[in-house]
Amino acid sequence: MTSATVATKPAAAQSGQSQAKPEKIRKDHSINWWLTAAVAVLSLTVLVPLYFAVVTALKTPGEAGTFSLPTTWEWHNFADAWNKVNYPKAALNSAIITVCAVVLTLLTNTFVAYAVARNMDKRFFRFLYYFFLAMMFVPFTVVMLPIAKEMGTLHLDNQLGLIVLYTILGIGTNLFIAIGFIRSIPISLEEAARIDGASTWRIFWTIIFPLMGPINATIAILTALWAWNDFLLPLITLTDQSNQTIPLAQYVFQSQFTSNYPMAFASYLMAMAPVLIVYIFAQKWVVGGVMRGAVK
Repeated sequence: MTSATVATKPAAAQSGQSQAKPEKIRKDHSINWWLTAAVAVLSLTVLVPLYFAVVTALKTPGEAGTFSLPTTWEWHNFADAWNKVNYPKAALNSAIITVCAVVLTLLTNTFVAYAVARNMDKRFFRFLYYFFLAMMFVPFTVVMLPIAKEMGTLHLDNQLGLIVLYTILGIGTNLFIAIGFIRSIPISLEEAARIDGASTWRIFWTIIFPLMGPINATIAILTALWAWNDFLLPLITLTDQSNQTIPLAQYVFQSQFTSNYPMAFASYLMAMAPVLIVYIFAQKWVVGGVMRGAVK
């Protein structure tokens, strides 16, 4: 075999490789029709009540209570509910409490999660972690009356006290979401910053906190949904009717709606609209953040 023959083989092999086209790997995803049918049936538990609320809000009081479409569309029910519930004032109170609770939660709970995540090898911080997680399994009705008594004694039966309660009572869920994500951040980033002379506070606010963007978005959205829709905490905490939130305002005016269900459902839909819009645009951060925080 000559050297020319030997040389032509690699060249031919290379030309063959260059001419060969990569094969596309095709995966056929089969549809699980049983699971799809189960999801469709379960979705009716949400869609049917939502349909009933919408059609009832557009009916006359005499037509309320049926699933049929209204014979006449009573759009003025929303304007009447707006005035009866004093929606602008109640919505402003709910917005103030929600925004402040979200900001205070992000400023405090995330730092606690960072401290616990980076010191899980110490007994005290492990105790704190499991103690805060245990809060998730305590029914709120068990601590409801003690909380109401405590807030009254401390003169925090106002919006400030309600904001503090949302921040403290949500720390168990927020730690569960955030700690797994923080432990996935390489500790070498913090060690490099410490070599440059950065303190723990500076490391957290300049390195860790910006990297926690998806988790912070998830915590903020979950806290906002809770604070806006909550009924029990405002009921047992707020004593001044001028500070009442939307759910509490609807409860106070409930006696006026006993014979006018369309007006009541109209007020419910107006209260639900802001958080529904927020969730529609932010649901990917909720799902993604929970999934990232649940695993290390």
